[in-house]
Amino acid sequence: MNIDLPGTASTSGWPAPGCPCASCGRLRTGGVRYEPFRVRIDGVALHDCVQDEIPGGLDVRGPNGGRLLIADPDGRPEPRTVYDAVLLDLIGCPDHLGRLRDLGAVRSHTEIRAIHLDHRIRSPQELERRLAYWLAPREGPHRTLLLGGTRSGKSAEAELRLMACPDVTYLATSAPRTDAEWADRVEAHRRRRPSWWKTIETIALPEALRSAQGAVLVDGIGTWLAAAVDEANAWDDPYSIRPRLEELIDAWRTTPARVIAVSDEVGLSLVPTTSSGRAFRDLLGHLNQGLAAESEEAALVVAGRVMELP
Repeated sequence: MNIDLPGTASTSGWPAPGCPCASCGRLRTGGVRYEPFRVRIDGVALHDCVQDEIPGGLDVRGPNGGRLLIADPDGRPEPRTVYDAVLLDLIGCPDHLGRLRDLGAVRSHTEIRAIHLDHRIRSPQELERRLAYWLAPREGPHRTLLLGGTRSGKSAEAELRLMACPDVTYLATSAPRTDAEWADRVEAHRRRRPSWWKTIETIALPEALRSAQGAVLVDGIGTWLAAAVDEANAWDDPYSIRPRLEELIDAWRTTPARVIAVSDEVGLSLVPTTSSGRAFRDLLGHLNQGLAAESEEAALVVAGRVMELP
């Protein structure tokens, strides 16, 4: 099936006429423009192909018999078959690709293209960065450590990298808490995640990593460390749990899964005023270094921007 896309942008194009946002301004300054979406299938315009409306898009049969799925902007297309190609709104809904893979409608031979491009993303370079994760998800073993300060966007970046995977296990590492503010935080994270992801709440993280399969998101290392100190009743001497840290680093080194872990970068916070707080900071810094040393990828997230670490 030959897919030709003379235009890949939203109906207003990208940059949108008269739009003052940074995304459109950046493209306008660089003399770059993406034309509104148009497609030719095996040399034939879309309106001359057999097509059926489905929830969230179009199911199209090409002149040579191939099947194409075209998503509406922000659409959640309901697949009818295994497709030779899918054109999706990956800026707005990258999780739809994961869902189509989970349903078996997108397989290894399926061509995947991003359409409805616009200023919902800050630049074509950022789109290419994301597509590198979505179009060909890595198989395990592969480890990524994402570091950042509070509200830096590190958890959102971790989730974003796995959105197009068909099978993701979310390891929530915090010990049970009952306060309303914490419950709100947990619920906000849960709403961001695709409904088909499996969530496991556990502080037995080394054991979970050793038996993990597929794609795994660990959120996060700092909450696991706090729970481990609590479990050992070791706040008077947090350094006593160092063997648990080495156990986790070993499990991270030997896991068969593709794992992304989120952790706090301790160098961005205030110096703790208590000895136990300083010990916790030191332990987390040691743990971050150990995990980073055993990671194929590591990155620092600041204000939602990602800096890859060599």
